[in-house]
Amino acid sequence: MITRRLIGLALAAVVAAFSPAAALAAETQVAVAANFTEPAKEIATAFKAATGHTAVLSFNSSGQFYAQMAHGAPYDVFLSADAERPARAEADGLGVTGTRFTYAIGRLVLYSKTPGLVDGAGAVLGKPSGFNKVSIADPAAAPYGVAAVQTMKKLGVYGALKPKVVIGSSITQAYQFVDTGAAELGFVAYSQVINVAGGSRWLVPVADHAPIDQQAILLYTGQNNPAAKAFLAFLKTPAAIAVIKKYGYEVR
Repeated sequence: MITRRLIGLALAAVVAAFSPAAALAAETQVAVAANFTEPAKEIATAFKAATGHTAVLSFNSSGQFYAQMAHGAPYDVFLSADAERPARAEADGLGVTGTRFTYAIGRLVLYSKTPGLVDGAGAVLGKPSGFNKVSIADPAAAPYGVAAVQTMKKLGVYGALKPKVVIGSSITQAYQFVDTGAAELGFVAYSQVINVAGGSRWLVPVADHAPIDQQAILLYTGQNNPAAKAFLAFLKTPAAIAVIKKYGYEVR
């Protein structure tokens, strides 16, 4: 027998389904650079609470995402770890002109799970006998990998360390190498370790590598999607900026 309570719940569901908020709610597919995984998750949750829209997040290296998009992957928004690929997307007709902007400026950190191994100036890099492996993200696909190579070259240690370098397909894998002990230390995104207790680290000075300007762009596949446009707009709000800063990024 159908009870009054069940009837009431059914009616409430019908009303909710046809409410203005439900009618306007939409979904957007967002390609997110791996370094921005945790802040993106928090921002997506706040975005849904504020707008009713849902941001479906996918995580990978910027280079791998670009290759997918060039072959028709149906993403609406691209949050890259660099400025180069969004600019290329705009030039190649994959991104909507005028929608590109810097949403965060990344910081590189040399990290080890071993306390005391990494000092506050990165001097451990000049003592290669003290470790066997140092992990970095693939420079061909990940801007943080490019920054890691630039840093080692700036310090004059790249030649000596090259045989010890292990390359992750993304910054996530570069961190996993350190976290699992496959590498004693690694160049990772500051956002990945800012809330990790213990270990040792060196926050690489911004002067040691090219700026990691992380840009977003609306893709042509999402140009008619209100949720995609709303998500990009939300990235510029105080709520989103607070999350971005919390994870150690800088903003302009």
